[in-house]
Amino acid sequence: MARVNLSSWAIEHRSLVLYTMLMSLVAGVYAFVNLGRNEDPSFTFKAMVVQTYWPGASQTDTMAQVTDRIEQKIQEIDNLDYVKSYTTAGESTVFVFLRQDTPKQAVPEAWQQVRNKVQDIVYQLPDGIRGPFFNDDFGDTFGVILALTADGFSQRELRDYAEQIKTRVQQVDDVAKVQIVGAQSERIYVEFNSRRLAQLGLDSSAIIQALASQNAVVQSGVMRTADNRVLVGVSGELRTIDDFANINLALGGRVLSLRDLATISRATADPADPMFRFNGQPAIGIAIAMRDGGDILRMGTKLETTIAQLTKDLPVGIEPHLVANQPHIVDTAVGEFTQALFEAVVIVLAISFLSLGVRAGSVVAMSIPLVLAAVFVAMDILGIDLQRVSLGALIIALGLLVDDAMITVESMVTRLEQGHALKPAATYAYTATAFPMLTGTLVTIIGFVPIGFAKSNAGEYTFSLFAVVALALIISWFVAVLCAPLIGTWLLQQRTEQHSGSQRFMTYFQRLLVRAMRHAKTTVAIITGIFVLSLFLLPFIQQQFFPSADREELIVDITLPQDATIDATAAAAQALDGLLAQDEAVAHWSTYVGRGAVRFYLPLDVKLQNPFFAEAVVVAKSLDVRDELQQRLARDLRERLPGALVRIYPLELGPPVGWPVQYRISGSDPVKLREIAQQVAVAMAQNPHADNINFDWMEPIRKLEVEVDQSQARRLGLSSASIAQAINRAVRGDVATQVRDNIYLIDVVVRADASERDDIEHLQTLAIPLPNGVSVPLATVANVRYSQALPMVWRRDRMPTLSVRADLREGVMPATVVAELQPAMSQIRAHLPAGYRIDDGGAVEESRQSQQSVAAVFPIAIILMLTVLMVQLQRFSYLLLVVSVAPLGLIGVVAALLALSQPLGFVALLGIVALIGMIVRNSVILVHQIHVEQEAGHSPWDAVIHATTLRFRPIMLTSVAAILGMVPIANTVFWGPMATAIMGGLAVATVLTLLFLPALYVICFRVNVPATP
Repeated sequence: MARVNLSSWAIEHRSLVLYTMLMSLVAGVYAFVNLGRNEDPSFTFKAMVVQTYWPGASQTDTMAQVTDRIEQKIQEIDNLDYVKSYTTAGESTVFVFLRQDTPKQAVPEAWQQVRNKVQDIVYQLPDGIRGPFFNDDFGDTFGVILALTADGFSQRELRDYAEQIKTRVQQVDDVAKVQIVGAQSERIYVEFNSRRLAQLGLDSSAIIQALASQNAVVQSGVMRTADNRVLVGVSGELRTIDDFANINLALGGRVLSLRDLATISRATADPADPMFRFNGQPAIGIAIAMRDGGDILRMGTKLETTIAQLTKDLPVGIEPHLVANQPHIVDTAVGEFTQALFEAVVIVLAISFLSLGVRAGSVVAMSIPLVLAAVFVAMDILGIDLQRVSLGALIIALGLLVDDAMITVESMVTRLEQGHALKPAATYAYTATAFPMLTGTLVTIIGFVPIGFAKSNAGEYTFSLFAVVALALIISWFVAVLCAPLIGTWLLQQRTEQHSGSQRFMTYFQRLLVRAMRHAKTTVAIITGIFVLSLFLLPFIQQQFFPSADREELIVDITLPQDATIDATAAAAQALDGLLAQDEAVAHWSTYVGRGAVRFYLPLDVKLQNPFFAEAVVVAKSLDVRDELQQRLARDLRERLPGALVRIYPLELGPPVGWPVQYRISGSDPVKLREIAQQVAVAMAQNPHADNINFDWMEPIRKLEVEVDQSQARRLGLSSASIAQAINRAVRGDVATQVRDNIYLIDVVVRADASERDDIEHLQTLAIPLPNGVSVPLATVANVRYSQALPMVWRRDRMPTLSVRADLREGVMPATVVAELQPAMSQIRAHLPAGYRIDDGGAVEESRQSQQSVAAVFPIAIILMLTVLMVQLQRFSYLLLVVSVAPLGLIGVVAALLALSQPLGFVALLGIVALIGMIVRNSVILVHQIHVEQEAGHSPWDAVIHATTLRFRPIMLTSVAAILGMVPIANTVFWGPMATAIMGGLAVATVLTLLFLPALYVICFRVNVPATP
């Protein structure tokens, strides 16, 4: 390093270096302005859904003939973690989950494998299936959602305006996808009475045939003349209700019109499609997603202009409402973090000026914008947006990136105090400290390596933490050796007064140091004892995966019994509307009936479409009233909806988890699973912290069994299929044809009237047509009786799996409750039959997988760190000495987390891992200085004292800068635990580096203790 002195080169080429500094600042400003803004870092959803329909099949047949075959084939793909499915009568839904360590680039190929594998077995699936249908668009975030409400307009008219807005919005830059939510499909219903048709000698199939033939699209040819072609068209297409009513059917010698045989109406779908409501009013939602790499703020500005123009063209009575506005949230969040970054800069500058003086502090101050500017340019090149993690990483890096500049300036000031000239002082800083600084920088970066290379969803979510810190530290080293010495030659004086204000403190510190060294064994023993105590106290810190988001939204999930209709779910949602309308803490709310909310927030746990489920997004007027609103709603809804499962919770940070406490019971027999699940639920109910205990599937529902008398049916020319078809046509209806209306296709449904369709008791009198045109009551050929059936069965890796889930009372973490339940669960597991098992799920499982991904990279980081240290220290004894201090930071971590009641979450764990590099950085600088002092001729005892005294100020300054630089984020929900862990750990470790390490050096190297001070 002495042969090529970069500081000397920079001073000799000062014009070139100055030009580079100025251009870096300009480029940095440009990059900062153009950096993308987002609320959260993007991460890949490694999940896919395969849905298949088999109308008329039972739940058992659908699971055996469709679900199982698809699952079995999917298990052949690469990178598969597990398959999960639920099966209802006639419907199979299979979820495909890839391993969390699957590279982001390999995910599209995996989904193509799923499509290819499933298509390969389509011929093996039963006749009559629809699908399979594939959905892998789970990562689309619809950051802007509009609600259109109408007063005096029909649902169809409102939908027409929604489609017009959709068309205009799709033309806005950065908009990738626009989705209509809650629009109700139209139907034309032709409703008959089977007994009346039977009296006339007619069959409903005749009506269907007449409708289909009248409305068929059939090519009628093209005529050619000598000069041109003439298209031939045949009229008769059905458009209006009168067109249907005027269709004639021949009956013997008579002709009857359809209006004489059936009631014809045009209405919305029955049962209804999933609904959307805003503030209790029926609405249509327009959800807008941004393209990859787009600028959410720019898109929001253009959308605001476009929507304002569209609003002017809407008729009176149709009102647009902003349901979700991610551009505004991102703008506010980025603004708050930018303010926190500015506060951190001010804190670090204040430390520099107060400790180093105005001139020396100015050198450090000028290095900060240079580093940040270069970091912004690198972020722009690498495609790292300004978002929650990268902005926090900038604040964390800010306290670290000044370390090298401070060390350089401190070294220059020390040489100037000794009477050296400016240029020799500047170049000496490089000669004496460049290599140790580089080692310390690399060690600190390596401390973040487990964060950057953790192959998990949480690791991908927090990757920009490693990337930004690594960029900042590398760039800061180059600024410290190239720019800081050059700036120092401009700002520092030829002779600098020695620091006198801190002499009294240094005298006190030297006394304390000498005492610790003279009683080295006692010092080491005491600190080791405190370390053991911290290990003992560690389990008393509550563990957490990711905290709840600090946003005003509350999610309200309402789950009715699984045989509930969408109308019953809508009634439950209206009960919620009534409560919210009277609550002054509510700003606005949107309700999704029959489905979950669209992904308006990246980590949202999106629910699939189900008629028994509703989800509301309630926005409180402020974060201060959100928690009180949550408790109030939970209490009131339990009284209003006693038969429903209601869960109210804030948005999550990090990868979605769902219910915080979950136990999965797997085995072959659903009945046995229910018995075991009841035992698990009883054990959970005995824990005072578990709340709202429930099952994802459990209770059977009623089923009507039509037992056909096969002998009688055959005598009458009937089969089970023809009877089932007649019942389905009457109860549910058959689609006879479609009406083509503008951009819509409207199904024409032929079904029995309400008196036959909705009355279970009349099912036995339903007229079943015979081949000869005569009809007989259903009771003639079948008996109708009630039975029970499972509405759905969940499976995991082709094994029936029942989950017992629970919420937690306020202030308790999932890991705490799972640990408390462990003895009871172990007892239940000990008595499980062969082939059955109970697995932990929820936040504990996700946290464990994420921690394992970090732990998997940790040995590599340790090897890299040891290698870098060995290159610098080149002695095993020095290496062991430096490494021995690193674990002691846990003392401060435990003390800080317990004192401030902060949980040990995944982000805090990353902070602890990164803390190792920060601690080792200070240790290696001190050990290197001891070695330098010994080479200068000092005795080992004097070398330790002199080196520790000399490095006291730079070590303290860099540590204090790192600690206080995190103050602006210490009270944030996401970064608070990590900042607390680093601040506490680094504060204690810094003191131990200056006291424990010298004492340990005296013991390890058997340094002779002088008889007198």
